[in-house]
Amino acid sequence: MARKMLIDGELDKTSEQEIHYDFDLFVIGAGSGGVRASRFSAQNGAKVGICELPFHPISSEEVGGVGGTCVIRGCVPKKILVYGASFGPELEDARNYGWEVNERIDFNWKKLLHKKTEEIVRLNGVYKRLLANAGVKLFEGEGKVVGPNEVEVIQLDGTKISYSAKHILIATGSRAQRPGIPGQELAITSDEALSLEEFPKRAIVYGGGYIAVEFASIWRGMGAVVDLCFRKELPLRGFDDEMRAVVARNLEGRGVNLHPRTSVTELVKTENGIKVRTDHGEELIADVVLLATGRAPNTKRLNLESVGVELDKKTGAVKVDEYSRTNLPSIWAIGDVTNRMNLTPVALMEGTCFAKTVFGGQPTKPDHDNVPCAVFCIPPLSVVGLSEEQAIEQANGDVLVFTSTFNPMKNTVSGRQEKTIMKLIVDAETDKVLGASMCGPDAPEIMQGIAIAIKCGATKEQFDSTVGIHPSAAEEFVTMRSVTRRVSAGKPKNNL
Repeated sequence: MARKMLIDGELDKTSEQEIHYDFDLFVIGAGSGGVRASRFSAQNGAKVGICELPFHPISSEEVGGVGGTCVIRGCVPKKILVYGASFGPELEDARNYGWEVNERIDFNWKKLLHKKTEEIVRLNGVYKRLLANAGVKLFEGEGKVVGPNEVEVIQLDGTKISYSAKHILIATGSRAQRPGIPGQELAITSDEALSLEEFPKRAIVYGGGYIAVEFASIWRGMGAVVDLCFRKELPLRGFDDEMRAVVARNLEGRGVNLHPRTSVTELVKTENGIKVRTDHGEELIADVVLLATGRAPNTKRLNLESVGVELDKKTGAVKVDEYSRTNLPSIWAIGDVTNRMNLTPVALMEGTCFAKTVFGGQPTKPDHDNVPCAVFCIPPLSVVGLSEEQAIEQANGDVLVFTSTFNPMKNTVSGRQEKTIMKLIVDAETDKVLGASMCGPDAPEIMQGIAIAIKCGATKEQFDSTVGIHPSAAEEFVTMRSVTRRVSAGKPKNNL
């Protein structure tokens, strides 16, 4: 029940507008989306409270930290490790550029881990200051919804305090899930992978998504023997099939052992390490096994169903409308907990739209079309818009595919045999560019600019009329003149 003001010793029974709340907004979860929504709501004059679990690099039901998954155990520390892993091959390539590098190149995992931890601790403090500077009241503890306008915070000492709020925002993100295979407790998730005390000389990664291919690249770049097991023909299901094949080829080219169409059936502890059995009868041995088979929305302990909030029966995600509102008008949700598009910048966008809608007087729907993203394998993959398969499925007419495959200029001297591939998908009738993909060095940096053009509805003619920057890889996007193939709509989608 929301608290009402006492008038002459009696409970005020007037309209909803006159009810007094402790907060205009209370947010559960201080990750990227929750912090953004809190700050922007406060800047619009709202009285805002937010709760988050105490800081720890490895999340659990008891620990988390301001900044959330991306800052503490996701995008930021992962990218730091990607940078670290990239230096090994770069140093090898440097020899042909005249750098006299000793034959033996040593890597100090613990030093990098220490630097990574320093950075996420710093960022945790930055996020706390952002909240404080915006006037947002931060509570450390576990938050639960106990009514349409009431939250309960279980503080670090176990005591419980309830607060009323006109609006409640759920922004608790998602958490790595373990598949139900015998011995899964012997493995780690991405949380632990970012904080391993000892560097694994032999690693097995199970999964075919972002996290799996990124950690396979990271550990291989640092010198580990890496086996990557995944259930489909190619990794990165949902991405353009041609680009998936390029990523697979690059992983193999850099020494990752790929095991397509393979499921892990059992993990067994041995004196020599962890034995991994597959459905093909293979037995692999590793120091570390990473389970990267998916994440699930963090809703189990929020008490949402008890107060009437609808959740997706299969995933546990919070169901929301196009404005991020649940079926209860006072409760909203953004970010991975809604399982719409699980990317940090999307959570930020949804948080911004929420603040505009509820406190800014500007009803704003999050726009999930043409959202660019990147997979930070080495070299990275980045895309925006439709894949070739999606375009064919959705198009009313023919689809034109333009591709460019080339050896990056840097590789011509270093001798590295690794092609960059770029791709544009164009509607034949309207000439509108429907999608772009790139796998190669600096792909995310290049794709951010391409995303603006596609968001603005650019045509292939406008791409062609743009002068390139020479010499650069990026100029290839404005010099692809010849159609690689023309495909008719409705072609069956490949299920690799």
